[in-house]
Amino acid sequence: DAKRVWDGASPEVQDIMVGAIDQYYRDRPQTQRDEVMRSAGIFAQTLMLLAQEHGLDSCPMDGFDFDAMAKLINLPEDHVVCLMITVGKSASEPYPRVGKLPYDDVIIKNTF
Repeated sequence: DAKRVWDGASPEVQDIMVGAIDQYYRDRPQTQRDEVMRSAGIFAQTLMLLAQEHGLDSCPMDGFDFDAMAKLINLPEDHVVCLMITVGKSASEPYPRVGKLPYDDVIIKNTF
C-alpha cells in the first residue's frame, strides 16, 4: 500500500510517489516479489544488527515448511513468508563460518 508508506509526506509528494509506485509495480508480479525479498533482506540485516547491539544472538532460518509456517501464523493470502529469524541467547557456540567469499570477489569498484 504505497499510500500508507507515504503517509505524512506533503500531498504533492504523495500524489507523485503513490502514482509512480503504482505504475511501476502494477501487473508486474516478479518485480513485486523481488522488491519484497530485497526489503525483507534489508529488514532482516537491520533486525540482526539491532539484536546484537542489545546483546542477543540471531540466526536467519531457511529449510522450514513455508506453507506450514504461513498456516501457523494465520498469514493473509496476499502475504508471503520469505524468511524467519530466531533471536535470543545462543545455547552453544555457532558452527564456524564456511564458504565466505573473499572481499575482492564480492566488491566491484567502478567496473568489472
